[in-house]
Amino acid sequence: MEHLQLNATSESPPSSVDLPDWWDNANDWLNSHCSTSYGCYFYYLAGAYGILAIIALVQLIRIQLRVPEYGWTTQKVFHLMNCLVCLIRAVTFGLYSFEADLEKVTAHLVIQLIIFDLPGLLFFTAYTLLVLFWAEIYHQASQPEDTKMLRPWFVRINVGIYCVAAILWLLSLFDFARNPVPWARMASAGFLAFVSLVAVISFLVYGCRLFAMLRQFPIESRGRKKKLQEVGFITFIGSFCFAARAVLISLFIVMHEDAAFDIDMLGDPLLNIVFYVLCEIFIAAAVLGILHRLPPKRQSRVPSMQRSYEAVPDKPGPVV
Repeated sequence: MEHLQLNATSESPPSSVDLPDWWDNANDWLNSHCSTSYGCYFYYLAGAYGILAIIALVQLIRIQLRVPEYGWTTQKVFHLMNCLVCLIRAVTFGLYSFEADLEKVTAHLVIQLIIFDLPGLLFFTAYTLLVLFWAEIYHQASQPEDTKMLRPWFVRINVGIYCVAAILWLLSLFDFARNPVPWARMASAGFLAFVSLVAVISFLVYGCRLFAMLRQFPIESRGRKKKLQEVGFITFIGSFCFAARAVLISLFIVMHEDAAFDIDMLGDPLLNIVFYVLCEIFIAAAVLGILHRLPPKRQSRVPSMQRSYEAVPDKPGPVV
């Protein structure tokens, strides 16, 4: 995160970590292919994010055409934010060669922080929307009055997260010129790791609660098995990917003096491929695949577990 390595034809920077030879060879191979017009791995990451953005946009349009009377449901907002995050990532990686001009800007490090950290925060908001929806279903079934404050608190927490991140970015602006490793940058990375841990806890708490609630339905109930699989898979994938993100960012903080261990700033080709595929592309592709079904055209009075997440309006009805 310290430095954006834009000289793709150079060899990987020396590392204080004893990395295996195949890792260094892979990095040298990836860097050598960045000398060609469209052979750089940045473009493959951009293509992967672009495909995910198109899929999310198409799904959003399909749902809007299917149930326009529901307005902006939780699932529509999720697909919109998912599309936005993937689009920003695709543009960032697709135009990486032009980012060399940032070196001429005085506050180029801070601009880089915003370019790479902001999509991560939007990613957090998008996928915790699923947790919010689970929380609404769970509390609606147990204590309906508890659902009234869920959305206001969700908004407040996210606004607070973005405000703290903006403050750290501003502090980095005043600090990076004086220190080779700005403390504000380390604080920003630590904050991102903390936010990822919050996402992990949220997925585990409400994923397990909803899973246990669905298991209480009669075995012969229609859709019970499918809903259990959906909740279980998304809980596992979400908690795993955000946990991996927290671990990798924490390792960056601990090993910030190692130039090769540089995530989110394109410093180590293979490490960045692993980071973005493991922490974002994998969960985005998996969740889009799991939630691909369209909601029914008309809402029917059936147990809520028979309806997919997207089929339930923003204020889900009682579980009967």
